[in-house]
Amino acid sequence: MTAPVTTQPPAIILVRPQLGENIGKAARAMLNFGLTDLRLVTPRDGWPNPSAGPAAAGADSVLDQARVFTTTADALADCSLVLATTVRRRDLVKPVVNPQQAAQLTHAEPGKVGIIFGAERAGLSTDDVALADHILTVPINPDFGSLNLAQAVILVAYEWSKAQSLVQPPASDLDPPASSGERDGMIGMVIETLDRSGYFFPEDRRQATEYSLRTLFTKPRWSSKEVQMFRGIIRTIETPRQRSRRAHNPGD
Repeated sequence: MTAPVTTQPPAIILVRPQLGENIGKAARAMLNFGLTDLRLVTPRDGWPNPSAGPAAAGADSVLDQARVFTTTADALADCSLVLATTVRRRDLVKPVVNPQQAAQLTHAEPGKVGIIFGAERAGLSTDDVALADHILTVPINPDFGSLNLAQAVILVAYEWSKAQSLVQPPASDLDPPASSGERDGMIGMVIETLDRSGYFFPEDRRQATEYSLRTLFTKPRWSSKEVQMFRGIIRTIETPRQRSRRAHNPGD
């Protein structure tokens, strides 16, 4: 009997969480299904939070190694696949998956996966969702579409755990996928170059155009080598190389 393939567990990123109790409950939900990589983006009441421990009900190991980040982009810097949990309509065109499909994507991904959850009241901002490759939506009652933070985490974690024994080995002959940080740096270069060239016109459409560019560049699966190649292209556009004045001679 073939042993199940163990892929890298995803990181759970809580963006601007408000209550320590909810962070603790999310940590408890994570550990129930073997997830331990908890990342917090600017928690409202700071970190560590004394209210998180009792709510975690023994999942102290998750809280103890939780990392705090200033921005969502920083928390995702090492992730090659990003899923944003949201139920609201957006102006961003991105593939939408349910928790089961998200688990399949996670297990098929050779790199690190980051799953971002928004604050209890406001959820994720459009800027946060723009960093994602896919939108993760839970099919729930349209007349009462309200999940608390820990419930959302446990649904995603359960599907990841359930799919653990069903996955196939990831392809081993491909270059490692580019991380979110690498792609974000590349997109920043594109935006800066286009800005200098006067591309963003009229100015009141700038933000919508930037969102469209981010969507465009997060749709394909970029490898680290491809990102470096594209950045080289941008540098060449900015500073054209001097061509050799000597004509090519096949006999040289």
